[in-house]
Parts: sequence; C-alpha cells; structure tokens
Amino acid sequence: MAKPDDRSDNVQKLNESIQNTVSNFREGQKYLTEFSEELSSEQKHQIEKKNAKRLNAIDGFREEVKDEQADQQ
Repeated sequence: MAKPDDRSDNVQKLNESIQNTVSNFREGQKYLTEFSEELSSEQKHQIEKKNAKRLNAIDGFREEVKDEQADQQ
C-alpha cells in the first residue's frame, strides 16, 4: 500500500534548503575573497558558476515555498 502524500512539513524543509544553500553561497564568496590570488582563473570560474547555480536554486526554492503556502490555505 502506498504512503499517503504528507506535505505538511514541505515549507519547513524548503526553508532549511534555502538556509543551507545561502550558507554555501556565502562560503563560496568568502573563499573567493580570501584566496582569489591563489586560485587559477578556472577555479574562480567554477566557484562563480556554482554560486550562480545556488542563486537560481534559492529563487526556485522560494517559488516552491509560495506554492506550498498557497496549497495549504
């Protein structure tokens, strides 16, 4: 028998994902700032690319939170 779809904690899980992703973004930025002179241009590019993806993910998570909150009302 399939489990019922329990979405009651989706907003909480999404908010945790947002916080984790923001934290990872900040760590990436801090790393770039602290070690930029020691990094190759390829390494810098990879970190910048990851951070751009993180920003997109944060936007997506926030949209999902809005959708979940609307569904709960």
